[in-house]
Amino acid sequence: MKTDMFKEPVSILIGLGFPAEIRSVLDAYRHLCEWPAASRDIAHSIALKACGAALRGEIEAETVRGLFAAFAEKHDLLASDAEILLASHRRRDRDPHIR
Repeated sequence: MKTDMFKEPVSILIGLGFPAEIRSVLDAYRHLCEWPAASRDIAHSIALKACGAALRGEIEAETVRGLFAAFAEKHDLLASDAEILLASHRRRDRDPHIR
């Protein structure tokens, strides 16, 4: 396993409520960098700094996972299992290639 990978992904809702899995420090870093500047707060700053520290090998990926999950929870981004399952069914219903 790569050292920046999370043991368990953090499932969040993006865009129009579509679920996405944040599986690594780099995924979390990318998501945090795309976060609107006007909405950035202390939770964002802490999670972003933790990503940088993990990418430099200064802290563990699981530390970043916890901080990113706290950021996501604060901003009501965490996806429930039911939301993930529902989105999966919606995708399958719309895409004729998925059975």
